Amino acid sequence: MNLRSYWRSDFPASIVVFLVALPLCLGIALASGAPLFSGVLAGIVGGIVVGSLSGSSLSVSGPAAGLTSIVALAIIDLGSFEAFLVSVVLAGGIQIILGFARAGSIGHFFPASVIKGMLAGIGVILILKQIPHALGYDVDFEGDESFLQFDGRNTFSEIGEAMGYISPGAVIISLLSLILIYLWGTNAIKRFQFFNIVPAPLIVVLLGISANALYSNLFPSLVIGPEHLVSVPVLSDSNGISSFLTFPDFSHWQNSKIYIVAVTLAIVASVETLLSIEASDKMDPARRVTPLNRELKAQGVANMVSGFIGGLPLTSVIVRSSANISSGARTKASTISHGIILLLSVLLIPTFLKLIPLACLAGILLAVGYKLTKPELYKAMYSKGKSQFIPFLVTVVAVVFTNLLQGVLLGIIVAIFFILKTNFQKAIISVSSDDNYLIKFTKDVSFMHKAALRHALGQIPEDTKLVIDGSKAGFIDADILDTVEDFIETAKSKRIEIQLTGIKIIEQELS
Repeated sequence: MNLRSYWRSDFPASIVVFLVALPLCLGIALASGAPLFSGVLAGIVGGIVVGSLSGSSLSVSGPAAGLTSIVALAIIDLGSFEAFLVSVVLAGGIQIILGFARAGSIGHFFPASVIKGMLAGIGVILILKQIPHALGYDVDFEGDESFLQFDGRNTFSEIGEAMGYISPGAVIISLLSLILIYLWGTNAIKRFQFFNIVPAPLIVVLLGISANALYSNLFPSLVIGPEHLVSVPVLSDSNGISSFLTFPDFSHWQNSKIYIVAVTLAIVASVETLLSIEASDKMDPARRVTPLNRELKAQGVANMVSGFIGGLPLTSVIVRSSANISSGARTKASTISHGIILLLSVLLIPTFLKLIPLACLAGILLAVGYKLTKPELYKAMYSKGKSQFIPFLVTVVAVVFTNLLQGVLLGIIVAIFFILKTNFQKAIISVSSDDNYLIKFTKDVSFMHKAALRHALGQIPEDTKLVIDGSKAGFIDADILDTVEDFIETAKSKRIEIQLTGIKIIEQELS
């Protein structure tokens, strides 16, 4: 590892990821109905274990908002958090098996337009979800990505509700945080070495703590109360970290629900990981490609470790990954370091962490959200034509109004429609001159092209000549051959003279 590059790029990025990850880990644990420290443990394992084993240079793993509802229902259904941890361990084992079975290759089939739409949609969600926190209204948990919330509200009604509970002190800190982050990225500031080494989010956090301390001394009406600060569990002096470790209760192994939850976790976590990895690779300035099967194995090992020590299930997560990339990380050293910092901070400085206003963290996440959904991205996708722009836009809207996985699924369906439509148009062409017609297969044709072929054949009038040329097709599906054979019989009554080129099977049958 190049130490100079590490201290200049990866270490500052790891500080940013740590600041983003801490409230998300705690918020997701809270929403899952699990012990608060279970989210932190998953973040630590995601950073250190996945970071060490994964082939990805820039992705970051940790507890995922997409698993929140599954975890919450599973804990209730299984009767205890200890029983649920058995499912987490088993889910990790299943992911390892999927890795060896090369199931990670599925990730290569996600359309680029959908991946970019997912990123932009997550950016919109970050902005919308952080507005209440920026205003000082922290009822919703940090890390929530779903449009419909557990409290019965939705993303927009939550913003409307927050308007009635504005905290001036929080608003001031949020605005100052955004201004500071913007100034930190200007060319005038970047000329100075200090501003290239020290990450803006770290200064934002120190600013937030200092501002709240100033409020308490000079402006009591602006003070941000404990309910609007980061809530970190404090370890007991006698037992240390062991007081927050929970171990799986394997006496529940005969409960069939354990295995159903394990399979569900493994599938959902694997899909979300593959999506996030593909997105991270798209954002990587070096355009490195992550070995996906190795990633599934790394995630599986990490989930087994997390389950054994009382952590939540984890996946590769796009918000932390995008924060890592946008902060200038170059290698996996940043991911591993953020896990180590997360561990040391909750062990050594939990009291200091509890001074951090959620408003300044909202400022950081608002900036991350904007980078993911910049107007330039929409312009670039629009310029690529409707076959790229429509699936992209549908994915953005669907992710915002449902959740990550449902939104991506809808985007993939729309993308497949355009792929098939384009494929149909280009695979079979039809031209004519006077009474001479030509239907040509420009590439391999399968049963999916049967409708297009039938339409083209249906346009051939009586008393004409038709050439069907399959010389450019390396493969012609049996359904296509049957369609041609059927038309040959029909053509006799219409006095259509047919010549076949490059369709040897039929030619042999006709002879």
